[in-house]
Amino acid sequence: MDVIERHAARLPRIDDRWTTRDVDHDELVRGLLDGRIAGEEISHPLDNVLGNIHLLIAGDPDKQFGMSGLGTFSESEVLELVATAAGFEPEEGVRSGPVPVDPVRVLAACEEVGDRLTLAAERGERMVLATGHPVGLAHLYMAIGREMRSRGVDVLRPADGRRWHDPDRDHPWQIRYLDGLAVLTDQASARHTHSPDAMNRILDAETPDLVFADHGFAGAAIERGVDTLAIADVNDPALVVARAQGRCGPVIVMDDNVSPESYWPCFQAIVSRIP
Repeated sequence: MDVIERHAARLPRIDDRWTTRDVDHDELVRGLLDGRIAGEEISHPLDNVLGNIHLLIAGDPDKQFGMSGLGTFSESEVLELVATAAGFEPEEGVRSGPVPVDPVRVLAACEEVGDRLTLAAERGERMVLATGHPVGLAHLYMAIGREMRSRGVDVLRPADGRRWHDPDRDHPWQIRYLDGLAVLTDQASARHTHSPDAMNRILDAETPDLVFADHGFAGAAIERGVDTLAIADVNDPALVVARAQGRCGPVIVMDDNVSPESYWPCFQAIVSRIP
C-alpha cells in the first residue's frame, strides 16, 4: 500500500445523508426527531411564541421582518396559523408549556418547496439563497444551491461584498456569500439577523425570479413581491402570516437553529421532488 492509499484508508467514510438518494419516510421522520428539528419539546415554549405573536400584531419591526400589512389577523388567529403549520392543537387558556412540531408537517412543507424548485429548474430561473441564521441553516441552503446549479438554475450573488454603516454600531455591515448563500457579516463573523436591510440591498442590485430564505431576508423579498420560499421557527410568525395572506410560497416551520448537519432530512425531502 503506497502513501496515498494509506492516507485514504484513514479518511472517514463519506456521509451519504447529504448525498441525493432514496430515503425511507420513517428514516426522515426519525432524523428530524433525533436532530430536534421537530418533536414534542423543541427550543421555544408557548409563552415565547405568544409573546412574539403579540409583538408582531403590535407592529414591532423586529418581528415583522421588513413586511407591512401583517395586522390582518388577531393574536388568536395567528396562533391558529402557527399551530396548523407546526401541527399542534392550541388549548384555550393555556399560555405556557412546550410547543410540539410535527415532523410529518415539516417533510410535507419541504416537499412543497421541492416542487417549486422543480419549476425553477425547468424554467432555468435565477434565484437567491440567504439566511439570517448562518450557524443553523447554512449547510442546508448551500446543499440545495449546489443541487440547483447542477440543474441549470443560476444561483445569484448580488451585492457581494457590499458594505454600509449603521450609526448605532461601531463596525460596518457587509454582505458575503458562502458557496452561493448570502449572509450578513460584521466583516469578521456571520451574524444572526431579523433585519431586511441586507436583502433590500441585494434586491436593489438585482431582482431574481425566486428567493429561498428566512427572517428578514425572506420578509424583504416578500415585501418586494418576489416569489419566495421560506423557513420559519414557531416563534417567528411573520412568514406564516404572509403565507396565509397568499404573499409567498411554502413556509417550512421547524426549529431553525440546531446543528447544521441535522437538517439532512429536509435536504433529502426537498431534493426527492426535483428530477
